[in-house]
Parts: sequence; C-alpha cells; structure tokens
Amino acid sequence: MDKKLKELKNQYESIPIPDNLDEVVETAIKNGRKKKTVPRWLVSTVATVAIFTVGVNISPAMAKTLDDIPVINKVAKILTFREYKVKEKTYDADIKVPHIKGLNDNKLESKLNEKYIEDGKKLYSDFKDTVADLKKNGGGHYGVASGYSVMLNDDQLVSIGRYVVNTAASSSTTMKYDTIDKENKVVLSLPMLFKDDSYIHTISNYIVEQMKKEMKESKMEKMYWIKGAGVPDEDLVDNFKEIKANQNFYINKHHQLVIAFDKYEVAPGYMGLVEFKIPTKLIQKDLVSNQYIK
Repeated sequence: MDKKLKELKNQYESIPIPDNLDEVVETAIKNGRKKKTVPRWLVSTVATVAIFTVGVNISPAMAKTLDDIPVINKVAKILTFREYKVKEKTYDADIKVPHIKGLNDNKLESKLNEKYIEDGKKLYSDFKDTVADLKKNGGGHYGVASGYSVMLNDDQLVSIGRYVVNTAASSSTTMKYDTIDKENKVVLSLPMLFKDDSYIHTISNYIVEQMKKEMKESKMEKMYWIKGAGVPDEDLVDNFKEIKANQNFYINKHHQLVIAFDKYEVAPGYMGLVEFKIPTKLIQKDLVSNQYIK
C-alpha cells in the first residue's frame, strides 16, 4: 500500500462514511420516488409490518438457505438483516436492509451496518408518513422498494449497490454504492483513486462523447441532457457538463471504473439508471496506482 493511500486511510478513520459512497438489474427497478412528511402519530392505520431479522444463531434450515448468499471472503457474507414489508390495496413497501459480516475490522463493519440500518429505518418512516398524508387527503397510490446487489466480490474489494424505488404519480430510482478495500479496511471515494482533480475533466469529456455517440447510433431513441444535442425543451433542463468530484461510482468484476447516475440525473426518465464504463487507459495517467483500477 503506497504512502498516499496510507494517508488517506488514516484520514478516513476520523470521518464518517460519505453519503455519496453509496445497481440491481434495471429491469427490476423501473418505478420511482416521491416524498412528503406529516406527523408520525397519523400512521396508526397503516397495515401490519413484518420485520424479519437474521441473527448469528440461526436454524439449520435457515443456515442452508444462507449458503446461497454472496460470499465476501472465506468467513464473511452479506445478509438481509432486516426487512420491512407492508401490503395494502394501494400502498406497499418492501425494504431490505443489508448486513456485512467478516470484514476483519469491527469499527468499519459497525459503521457500515449502522448506516444501512438507519437508512432502512428512515426509508420506512418516510413511507409511513407519506401513506398517512395520502389517507388524510383522500387516498392514493404509493409504494417503496429497496434492496442491494453485489457488483464486485473478490479477495481485495467488494462493491455493494443499494437501490431505492418509489412509486407514486411520477417515478425515480436512486442508487448508492460502497466500494470497500477489505485488505486495507477502508471505504473508497472517487478522489482517493486519483492524483488530483484533473480526472473530473477527463472522465466528463469521455462521458459527453459517449452520450453523443449513443444518441446518434440509436437515432435519438437514446437521449441525454447535453447542450446542442437536439433534445426537446433543452432550455428547460439542467444539461450535463461534468461529473461531481464525489460522483456515484463502483468498480466492476474486471476492476474497471463505472460512473453511475440516478434516474433523471442526466437523461429523461425512460432511460432509467445510467452508467458509463471508463476505459482504464483513458485515466491511467491520473490514477494514484493500479491497485484498484486495472
């Protein structure tokens, strides 16, 4: 592990895990999101919720079922630790909370798991508030689903994608990724991978060119919000110019960098979640090392 990565690891130990370090197959997540808040005491009429917790001491039958769960390393697995389920005529929720075991770093493991639990609780609380508000105002339709997928899982790294799908009058889908260096016990951020911020310009230019290429080749069946692309109502949307310094990302099984965008972030809703695989040779000169990106 080189000197810069050691310094970044030490810095990481003293700060909370960034929210932006946070993909299930797109066909499974075509719905969307919309939030409202009202006093929590209004939610007493919401359907009974089944909350399932997978603990350390499990039955032999459950243990057999868990054999199919993705393995992080020889002794660690990703579990569905808790699930909130609601099923009513026009309201439903299915919120799965992941839990990591066996990172060989109790502090990092606890931080991640606490974060996942709190995110799950908040998502369910927001759902209850929205349902209560809808019922108070005559009813409606609303649903929320969340879960997770392992994007990369090898001896060195694990990348976990967590999705949220909210269904209402309109829809949106969000993803958050955590990419964890299991050897050095650190959650990676995008800036940690590069020598300086020049990667923002390099990657952004590549993505814009790919957007133009896809639009041309698909004869505008694919569409992105970029200036001068001939998108209808171009002046009414925020055109994509460049990625954020801490743009959502993950590292795939080939150890390539993948830049990810939420639904509506850079394209119309029908495009769903959008991602771009970045050629390593394009960013080679900007990388700190090839420890993660190969």
